[in-house]
Amino acid sequence: MFRKILIANRGEIALRIIRACKEMGIKTVAVYSTADKDSLHVKYADESVCIGPPPSSKSYLNVSSIISAAEVTDSEAIHPGYGFLAENPNFVEICENCGVKFIGPTAENINLLGNKKNARKLVKGLGIPVLPGSDDIGDDERELKKVAEDIGYPVVLKASFGGGGRGIKMVLSPAHLAQAYYQARQEAQAFFGDKDVYIEKYCENPKHIEFQVLADRFGNAVHLGERDCSIQRRHQKIIEEAPSIAVKSSMRKKIGEAVTKVLKEINYINAATFEFLLTGKGEFYFMEVNTRIQVEHPVTEFVTGIDIIKEQIKIANGDKLKIKQEDIKIKGHSIEVRINAEDPVNFRPSPGMITVYNKPGGINIRVDDFAYCGYKVQPFYDPLIAKLVVRDTNRIAAINKLKSALSEFWIEGIKTNIPFLKRILSDSDYALGHVDIGYIARLLEK
Repeated sequence: MFRKILIANRGEIALRIIRACKEMGIKTVAVYSTADKDSLHVKYADESVCIGPPPSSKSYLNVSSIISAAEVTDSEAIHPGYGFLAENPNFVEICENCGVKFIGPTAENINLLGNKKNARKLVKGLGIPVLPGSDDIGDDERELKKVAEDIGYPVVLKASFGGGGRGIKMVLSPAHLAQAYYQARQEAQAFFGDKDVYIEKYCENPKHIEFQVLADRFGNAVHLGERDCSIQRRHQKIIEEAPSIAVKSSMRKKIGEAVTKVLKEINYINAATFEFLLTGKGEFYFMEVNTRIQVEHPVTEFVTGIDIIKEQIKIANGDKLKIKQEDIKIKGHSIEVRINAEDPVNFRPSPGMITVYNKPGGINIRVDDFAYCGYKVQPFYDPLIAKLVVRDTNRIAAINKLKSALSEFWIEGIKTNIPFLKRILSDSDYALGHVDIGYIARLLEK
């Protein structure tokens, strides 16, 4: 097993990885920007290295600084977490060339599945339904207009690389197509370093369902069931749960077998998430693959009892998966809410000093965070400061447990979205499971 791992990330996911490493007896190295010098991941790691000033481009995206930190600390492997360099195939190759193991898929895997356009082609060829669209529009506006007319409006333009809701533009009519096309390309270039986009038919208010998978280098692959991530605002997930009340066991088995087939077909290694849209008619359409750990992975861990981070590390170490598909049982129901440093009314970021920080506790209540009383939330990064996750015997019991836990989560000095989360949990449509990706927009209109 690895002796020392460097975590090329920050915030709650960096702390989450450090904890998994400690439980496995592995030494850890934290990297940090000057803005994050007081963050808990820096305090909890065995060693820490400053890699640059606050801007991500000069710190957490600075490949040379991260590789240098790994070499100076004699780290054998790098865990990228999510975001930043987690799905960068060039970074994977650099790690391997420098003799540092990347805890994640191969560069070839990422190039094939991390590129949404390539992933669409692959899964379509293996019989998995995809929304009508075109993968090859490039710089050809005439082709873009033709495809849009053929599949019918509304359509969606999406960045081929990246995620997090960036580089996505919905187009309602031909009059707005050209402007949306250029905006999508500009966003894609700015956030992911590649302006390539593709087009597909807009699916109105579906559910967002994703399947967690693991695969080793020996051809073994399993799925850990699905998560429902339908509650989103501007393509950003707010609440996630597992399992989905909209997915029957027969459908879970069918989709699970399909995604593991894809993994085996391309010799995929490590963790990934296959994302789908589920229509009101019960039709599944493939959307994309995230070739990394997901923010919402704890809900899957709660209902399966499997530590996904530890499995990632063991797979990267060359171990064979000891989990077989028949061993995986979904028990109970788990829900996660993302607690952001933002105004609960207008959703503007709310950086600043935390003067009170009291988090909840109890049976099957988990808080993944990195904040504390006296910590200064930085304006340079994602506003996520904590994830509150609960598990209970069924969905209603989990909702009640989550309400109780949220009432104990006391943060002062900055604004958070906790009041908005409470509003969702108290909404009758949410309680009944009448949610889809258009749910938040409808709630805000009430």
